[in-house]
Order: sequence, then C-alpha cells, then structure tokens
Amino acid sequence: MRILIVDDDYISRRILLDHLSPLGLCDIAVDGVEALEAVHLSLEEDRPYDLICLDIEMPKMDGQKTLQRIRDLELQFRDNKWIDAKILMTTAMDDWKNISRAFREQSDGYLVKPIILDDLLQKLEELDFIAPESRI
Repeated sequence: MRILIVDDDYISRRILLDHLSPLGLCDIAVDGVEALEAVHLSLEEDRPYDLICLDIEMPKMDGQKTLQRIRDLELQFRDNKWIDAKILMTTAMDDWKNISRAFREQSDGYLVKPIILDDLLQKLEELDFIAPESRI
C-alpha cells in the first residue's frame, strides 16, 4: 500500500508515520502544495496513493482546497480506470462546517486529533485496508 501523510505539524506526522508504516510505504508532505506535487507525480508514474491522510489547517494551501485539487487531478488521470485514493482527513477541526465540507469534497473519512490508534485502525477497517482480525 502507498500512503501519503500531509501535515505541517512534525509530531502529528510522526504519530501517523509510526502507526501507518507497518502497512505500507509512507511518503510525507508538509503542506498542500507539496501534497499536490506528490499526488501528481504518483499519478504520472501510474503508482497512485492508496491512502492519503490530510490535515486541514496548513500553510500555503489548506486541506480542504488540497482535497478538492487532488480529486480534480485524479479525474484528469483516470483514463477509463478508477484510481482515486481513499482520503482520510486527520485534523483538530471538529466543527460541523469542516466535517460536512470534507465529505462534500469527497473525503472518505474524518478523524479528529489527537489521533488514537484504535480510532485509526477502525477507520482503516471501514475503508477495507485492514481486516478486523488483524487488530486482535
């Protein structure tokens, strides 16, 4: 599995990296601009990300705009095949406005920081990345 972790906070990136690296190859971006560059490159190389963990509050480009631009990029590269990544918003923003906007922009899930391992694993089960028995 290919995973992209997008967060401007070092501690948050480190926590997600520690939790997700056993599941696959993890790349890191510190803002929305770097995330778009990474996604664009992965699509050009025909090696798209399977999972993207995306913060909302970031410099240069916030996570909501980044989510929208990632979905636009995926449409450009689709070429008769479905290659959309599962995008999980991982953010401190827990208000209804941000949550509903994320899902409207086609987020696949939403976790509020601090990220708890059990919550992350449950969300990965819901997205069919891990089997329930792997948590035992």
